[in-house]
Amino acid sequence: MFTLSFTFLLLMIQGSTDPEPDRIPVPNFVAQVIDDGVSIGYGLAIGDVNGNGRPDILLADKDQIVWYRNGDWQRFVIAENLTEFDNVCIAARDITGDGQVEVAVGAQWNPGETSDLERSGSVHYLIRPEDPTQRWEVVTLSHEPTVHRMRWVRMTDGEYSLVVVPLHGRGNVGGEGAGVRNYAYIPPADDPRGAWEMILLDESLNMTHNFDVVPQKGMDGEKLYIGGRQGVVTVKPEAGHWLPDSSEKLPGIDRGIGEIRYGSLDSIDFLTTIEPMHGNEVAVYLLEDEPKRLLLDDSLHQGHALAAADLLGLGRDQIVAGWRNPDADVKVGIKMYVPLDESGTRWETYVIDNNTMATEDLLVADLDGDGRPEIIAAGRATGNLIIYWNRTGE
Repeated sequence: MFTLSFTFLLLMIQGSTDPEPDRIPVPNFVAQVIDDGVSIGYGLAIGDVNGNGRPDILLADKDQIVWYRNGDWQRFVIAENLTEFDNVCIAARDITGDGQVEVAVGAQWNPGETSDLERSGSVHYLIRPEDPTQRWEVVTLSHEPTVHRMRWVRMTDGEYSLVVVPLHGRGNVGGEGAGVRNYAYIPPADDPRGAWEMILLDESLNMTHNFDVVPQKGMDGEKLYIGGRQGVVTVKPEAGHWLPDSSEKLPGIDRGIGEIRYGSLDSIDFLTTIEPMHGNEVAVYLLEDEPKRLLLDDSLHQGHALAAADLLGLGRDQIVAGWRNPDADVKVGIKMYVPLDESGTRWETYVIDNNTMATEDLLVADLDGDGRPEIIAAGRATGNLIIYWNRTGE
């Protein structure tokens, strides 16, 4: 393992030449490579695997589902060779209240096959052994073709479901055709090996790429923002449960969406996106009466990872974006976009990773409990998993 200090972090400024230095600290992140043998690094998750109260890192890699123990970052294999084709996504969350995450994964990643259920897509629930460093039991569930993203979501009755979002609708060719069937999987009450109820949430987008899970204001439960070829739809549970086909199109967003995350500027909420799918643009939509779009960056090449969180302690969220193919400067990496005030109309851009991370996925989480969230990223072409320790203010 080794560390790289990205303290240079120079910037390009959009909309202002005054960075308000008395209010905005310069981001300072120190990179630690915890795995330099990643095959692809399709999907990341964060959660306590071994019940010691510290968040661990989980990774859906090409052939293996693995976790890295917080502290020594030792790598353990949960499952491997689940299907003929690659693993592609992972969801981890404590849904039972026992202090340990439940894990689900998606595999059989064969996006060119949109009809054959045997050859494309799979969904698996993994049952933890007494010793989580050993192999976990695999329960295979029903699925759609081209399973691509999944998250555990809390419903209004406090129970959890697994939301699974494929890439294509059934039988689609070249991104054209039927709507993507996005399902919520309801775990059986007693034994996860039993039958899982499936509720169709939306099929209005004929391609989707990612979605975010957001707490509902003023009530229990969480809602979804799903980004796809025709824009963004929202889905929320009601009366303690999901209602079939309960999605609504978000007005004012008609571009193709690759990545999507929700954030807050205190008095104004926003969506941030990478456009189009695998695109070059990082945008912000201020959620006023109708979403107002601001373009933050158009220099990415294959933008493929996005987060919104307050890493600098400003009381308003910043945006972190990563891309996986060399850009015009022949570099890959990660950037941070910092709002200069609560209006969300002025942003400043910092380089966090300068050409060591071909970003396939990234997350933000406080791994050491100091109140300053870290960035965790996995790289495809660079074959690495890196923690960017937040040392802002030191």
